[in-house]
Amino acid sequence: MSHPHLENINIESVTPLPTPREMKAMIPHTPTTLSRVAQGRETLERIFDGEDPRLIAVVGPCSIHNLETAEEYAQKLKGLADEVSSTICVVMRVYFEKPRSSIGWKGLINDPYMNDTFHIEEGIRMARHFLFRVNEIGLPAGTELLDVLMPQYIGDLISWNVIGARTAEAQTHREISSGISTPIGFKNGTDGTLGGAINGVRSALGPHHFLGVTEDGLPAVFSTTGNAYPHVVLRGGKKPNYDAESVNACEDALRKAHLPQNIMVDCSHGNSNKQAERQGIVLKDVLTQLENGNRSIRGFMLESNLEGGNQPMLSHPALLNPRCSVTDECIDWETTESLLREAHSRMSKLMRQNSEARIQDSE
Repeated sequence: MSHPHLENINIESVTPLPTPREMKAMIPHTPTTLSRVAQGRETLERIFDGEDPRLIAVVGPCSIHNLETAEEYAQKLKGLADEVSSTICVVMRVYFEKPRSSIGWKGLINDPYMNDTFHIEEGIRMARHFLFRVNEIGLPAGTELLDVLMPQYIGDLISWNVIGARTAEAQTHREISSGISTPIGFKNGTDGTLGGAINGVRSALGPHHFLGVTEDGLPAVFSTTGNAYPHVVLRGGKKPNYDAESVNACEDALRKAHLPQNIMVDCSHGNSNKQAERQGIVLKDVLTQLENGNRSIRGFMLESNLEGGNQPMLSHPALLNPRCSVTDECIDWETTESLLREAHSRMSKLMRQNSEARIQDSE
């Protein structure tokens, strides 16, 4: 029996949602999407294990706000991904949830029509359908794990997850990371410190017991075995941390903690001072580190859209440019092509040199 003077005092309304199982039944897998997700996860695991010498590139809009143009972007990215596939495994960045320090649009799932109507059920359905299309197109999808219930709704369509800088220290997110079915990154703190990410990796590797919700919407205790593929994502902070000295410091911290030395570099956020055009500078530096013998960097992230820059949110969403970011600045498509092709060219040469060196060593 509820007690109206003690419970839900500040709750205006409660809107039931379909269960995860019901939502999955509305938009079920096909053999194609099942194969794509499984293949995407297996490829990423091989890269983190060092069995596949390619780089991971998580590339895409800062946030998805228009599904039609986002699918156009996915089609373009698929063509580019095929072109560079011998050296780079491209994962499409598909972000539907945006963490907010205070207020602001929290993403397509939370407010799909961008007008404060908060049709979350429709947002989940739209997100699930778009992820289905990305996998049908032939790209693995990567996203940020923000709302702890969301993996039950869309996690079966994801190949890579990341915990953001604002939630890397949260116990709940670390526990879920230990049971998530994908490789998962932990970003360093917004101030640039590594402690939260390092401890997140350590925690995700171990077993946990925590409360959650089943596919049928029932509360349950989940017991996990630990995730074999957590890693650090360097995203900068008070100052950039993509340079060789910062990467070496992260390697040392992982080594001292007896953790795998797997690192990804976010070319945006603090590393670019949120200036989209600087992402290329970051990526070129990362490639130079790899050419100089770095063996811990497994990949990079780029915020990219059909058109560069960003735009303010408007009172009438129909007036927004569907091809340009409404959150952080992105590089445009032409710059994206140029950067990935340069990375491909330089990685091709590096992989060829490494192969020749191994042959010489074996003789």
